[in-house]
Amino acid sequence: MDFEFKRRTAQLREKVEDIYDFEGCKIGRGTYGHVYKAKRKDGSDPKEYALKQIEGAGLSMSACREIALLRELKHPNVINLIRVFLSHPDRKVSLLLDFSEHDLWHIIKFHRAAKANKKQVMVYKGMVKSLLYQILDGIHYLHSNWVLHRDLKPANILVMGEGPERGRVKIADMGFARLFNSPLKPLADLDPVVVTFWYRAPELLLGARHYTKAIDIWAIGCIFAELLTSEPIFHCRQEDIKTSNPYHHDQLDRIFSVMGFPQDKDWEDIRRMPEHPTLTKDFKRSNYQSCSLIKYMDRHRIKPDSKAFLLLQKLLLMDPTKRITSEAALLDGYFREEPLPTQDVFGSGPIPYPKREFLTDDDNEDKNDSKMNRSDRTSNNVSNRGNDMGNPQDNGQPPLKRIRMGPTNHIQSNSSGGVPQQGGGPGGHGGGSYGNHPHQNQGHPHHGHMVGYGAPQNPNQQQFNQQQRY
Repeated sequence: MDFEFKRRTAQLREKVEDIYDFEGCKIGRGTYGHVYKAKRKDGSDPKEYALKQIEGAGLSMSACREIALLRELKHPNVINLIRVFLSHPDRKVSLLLDFSEHDLWHIIKFHRAAKANKKQVMVYKGMVKSLLYQILDGIHYLHSNWVLHRDLKPANILVMGEGPERGRVKIADMGFARLFNSPLKPLADLDPVVVTFWYRAPELLLGARHYTKAIDIWAIGCIFAELLTSEPIFHCRQEDIKTSNPYHHDQLDRIFSVMGFPQDKDWEDIRRMPEHPTLTKDFKRSNYQSCSLIKYMDRHRIKPDSKAFLLLQKLLLMDPTKRITSEAALLDGYFREEPLPTQDVFGSGPIPYPKREFLTDDDNEDKNDSKMNRSDRTSNNVSNRGNDMGNPQDNGQPPLKRIRMGPTNHIQSNSSGGVPQQGGGPGGHGGGSYGNHPHQNQGHPHHGHMVGYGAPQNPNQQQFNQQQRY
């Protein structure tokens, strides 16, 4: 390339630091770089943005994939890529995205902390239903355009704060997304292990090579259950996170402990799964005879005849060929009964959740947390087969180190738990609280400071780096 042309081009190229003010406004970090809250310096636009800076030796494959997809995908419930900035001297790539003040991971964690303190958070009665509907609507758009997300989890479901799009869900982090209309090779060859393993479908754990959009539906079922109970339904010990082997004994054990062992008549193709011989060697069907989704959800006061449970059951069918599609789920009777889903998931009342806090460059706290997580996992490896999540202190959840309890006028003393079901309160609010995890220093697939925007640069670390990300 002509040197003079390169020099002139570099002078003409707009620099992100000349246009946006984001210094000292870090809201997330990960292996790929950092995420900042940004605003225009000239004041011409009062809107806030998320600026994701990808560092390293140029663009990673996951970053290229995310940029390529987001430039084409436009939907109210999918994160919007506004602009890409390239910085040649330091080889940085900056993505300007929608800024979201909340995400499901922080929302659930907020309710969990409130429950631990015997507080009740007043929320809109139809909040969970509205959240689920918008998640399904966004995923239906992706699936209709032949895109698998492949990393759905609460941390990657953003919720907009005050503003024109208040209470709107945004599906984020397209770093693992793939087109699936006519792959050149099995998707399992491209990425042997996908989806944070608490939200990983059983066919993936059994080594399926030609997986389908049903893996996203399973993850949505896991998120729905977590919204209803405030507990990750298939939590297990974090082991072998970095392995490329899809088989994960403890995760399968956790699924069977909730769902029961799959009957051959319910999942006819299970015998064709690559890891089926290992499954039959490691597990005995008789150990899970008393386990069922009905019993698990009943312990959380979700009745088996409720429309919420019936939809959850369709989302969490073990056989991927029988699992409900996003299109069919949107038409489910659950969304046709009162309260109907709304565009603003928070309803007409105030938002009770704290805003995002800025992070510092001091990583000592994170290192100490990692050490604590490893120590806690070693001392608390307790199996709860066939039982509820057990002692709340044994549940794998991240620490509450950066949570504020928010405005006190939204919290009332109450010892009950479960999904928001009761009416009352101003503006049609229902009194409901989520779950109970007073001690949250266990390892969690979302642990860290990321907020739903990320795409790790090293594909071999894709499971190790599953954090809250933009």
